[in-house]
Amino acid sequence: MQRYLGHFGFFHWIRHVRDGIILVTILSVVLCTGTLVERCGDRMQVALPVLGLGCTVVTGGTGRYLARFAAMEVVVQGSKWELGDRPINRRPNGGLSGFPSGHTAAASFGASALVHDCIRSSAPVKAVVLIAAGFTGASRIEAGKHDIWQVLAGVLTGWLSERLLRGGVRRAHEGVRRRHATGQASRPGR
Repeated sequence: MQRYLGHFGFFHWIRHVRDGIILVTILSVVLCTGTLVERCGDRMQVALPVLGLGCTVVTGGTGRYLARFAAMEVVVQGSKWELGDRPINRRPNGGLSGFPSGHTAAASFGASALVHDCIRSSAPVKAVVLIAAGFTGASRIEAGKHDIWQVLAGVLTGWLSERLLRGGVRRAHEGVRRRHATGQASRPGR
């Protein structure tokens, strides 16, 4: 019994360390960028997915996480390219390639992964992560890089890529593993 409680205490301690790492990272991004809202959003759109990746390194599923992130990037960049000079793709500052907001998609992707896989039991840390993702989208509007619809499309793209692609990526990964185990992957013509 004491052995079980010792392990429980260890895992409880690990959760606190993990939560601390997440909070310190987000706080560091905010403090290191000062009052420059755009720069803070630029850095947060990297920090949140990297924190999510760190969580998958510890808990497993890194390959699937990276595959979902890559699929999200294909959707974001493909949409921007396909929409060309259509009005929905125009940025408030006059540029193109605005739909959807890639910064917001990446931040939402990372926040979703963290909230659903890493910090399920810590409401305050979840709140900070979600506020950081929301701030990233707001920073894009503040900087004149995107309008509200482009940012909302980024939120949906990131969240849906992280949540909905889980089953498809998992099934594809298991299929490759199964074919490799049975030797079917090395047969010519397959």
